Amino acid sequence: MKVSIIGAGYVGVITGIGFAYMGHEVLVMDHDENKICNLKKGQVPFFENGAEDAIREQCFENRLNFTSNIKELIDYAELIFICVGTPSMPDGSADLSAVESIARSIAEYAMSYKCLVEKSTVPAGTFKWIQRTLRLYSKSSLECDVASNPEFLKEGSALEDFLNPDRIVIGTNTDRARDLLLELYRNVECPKITSDIETAELIKHASNSFLAMKISYANMIADLCELSISVRQSR
Repeated sequence: MKVSIIGAGYVGVITGIGFAYMGHEVLVMDHDENKICNLKKGQVPFFENGAEDAIREQCFENRLNFTSNIKELIDYAELIFICVGTPSMPDGSADLSAVESIARSIAEYAMSYKCLVEKSTVPAGTFKWIQRTLRLYSKSSLECDVASNPEFLKEGSALEDFLNPDRIVIGTNTDRARDLLLELYRNVECPKITSDIETAELIKHASNSFLAMKISYANMIADLCELSISVRQSR
């Protein structure tokens, strides 16, 4: 299958390498032309074990390519993965301006069916806002689905996590989008959890919250141990 990925950051690059390893043809896009130029040379803008060797191998096999042209990316594939940053605003809300820009570009340039897949971490219900943006800015009766396919990657083992996941979550509201994503992951041996889009968005936040809780718990136990040692030493 052909896959388009918007955003050449950590998630976008790892996702691109992972899909290429699965045998798909992947095009990754970013507006930063220097970053794209370096990626074409096999230079990854972050450290991740095995990433540079993997990107050179997949580029050599011509399964992984890069561009800074948004129209080229939209024309390339039906499946378009959103892997852009959604940083926190001063009030704590997520900055979704990059996501909105993508939706507007797809509404402007897409000439055939597209399935826009949320890979970035976004607030639950974002898919409705994306659908509304597509309707508002589309110049024709564009046929487009929105889906959610959250990532569960750990720094240092991200490629291994992507290629050998403990589960894959696919959130869709149409059979067409669900079947496309199931076909994309057909050769991956792991449980595939299908749900509606909002549930998939919530699963990502629940997973993040659970990890944060485990870290907080471990820190609390460490503080308790330190306190216990201090009390014994003071006697």
